[in-house]
Amino acid sequence: MKFDRVWFRNFRNLKDQSIDVSYKQVFLIGENGQGKTNMLEVLYFLCYGNSFRTRNLREVTRHGSDDFLIGAEFHDVHEDSREIILKYVEGKKTVLLDGREIKDRREVIYNIPCVNFSYDDIDLIRGEPEFRRNFFDQSLSMYDPLYLDDLRHYKAVLKQRNAAVKTNMKQMMETYNLLLARYGLRIQKARNEACSVLNMIFPDFYKNIAEDGRNLTLSYRPSWDGLDSEEKIAEYLGENWERDQRMFSTTSGIHRDRFIIYDQNGLFQNSGSTGQLRLASLILRTAQAAFFRRQTGMNPVMLIDDVMLELDSRRRGAFLEQLGSYSQAFFTFLLDEKYFSGDSDESSKCYHVINGQFEAQR
Repeated sequence: MKFDRVWFRNFRNLKDQSIDVSYKQVFLIGENGQGKTNMLEVLYFLCYGNSFRTRNLREVTRHGSDDFLIGAEFHDVHEDSREIILKYVEGKKTVLLDGREIKDRREVIYNIPCVNFSYDDIDLIRGEPEFRRNFFDQSLSMYDPLYLDDLRHYKAVLKQRNAAVKTNMKQMMETYNLLLARYGLRIQKARNEACSVLNMIFPDFYKNIAEDGRNLTLSYRPSWDGLDSEEKIAEYLGENWERDQRMFSTTSGIHRDRFIIYDQNGLFQNSGSTGQLRLASLILRTAQAAFFRRQTGMNPVMLIDDVMLELDSRRRGAFLEQLGSYSQAFFTFLLDEKYFSGDSDESSKCYHVINGQFEAQR
């Protein structure tokens, strides 16, 4: 699976154009603010149907415009040639897959599974628990549509239960408790299994790349720890109805789960330096790609945005070695960076990005 050609109109600062990206490795070279990350955002949009930077689609529309359009020709996981178009017109987002309008985003995300490496990924290590929950949810949803369905159902029931809590609709409590327990328990089990698998990958990756003597461990702390059946969870929710009323929300559930990263010194986010935390976030994304390969036998598309800038030559080499196989990778670099060898072979293409214009380099 890979992108073959990408086009865009009225998207951020990018000039309206169509670009040949039918290469295993695509290098986007340029100074900051020229449009390299915007290009990766286009690709992410086409993989997931949304942006990794904003939920407000007006923000990605070029200044002075009211709409935008992005699209691509690509080969999907079955190596079939496809076309996807995403457009935003009059405040409405529309996705077309091979000319057919897509109503459900799940029809988009399984065509080109991608792993996105971003400078903001440090929040996966030191940010609020929600960032790590979202990381695990994305890791599982990339290949498991049943998990995605359970997550959607859980969020819908949670919203209904929260409304019932606020208005004291106790007659609905039992129904909502049972539904929340059903979907939540399945999500909890999947998260627990995913954490176990990632714990066999992430610590070794960190040890091989960082070589700083720290032994990292991922730990899953479910909100419903020790509750191993739908009946027990539903009963627990019922017992806490009055507490939930005082807090105006459901105070337990998978939306309160925590994922902890610690080492021999305790919480890693408290003892690690900023450089170590940033490196760990980069390695966690690498582990996400390895997790996807392990679960599916497929190689994802990689979007790697300037994250190697702070790595010394040894760690950069170790990172690229640990990165593993990919079906396609897009790298962004500054002009004066020495990106890895292989940039001149036939499987690679380099574009110089200047003011949103992509100029092919020989």
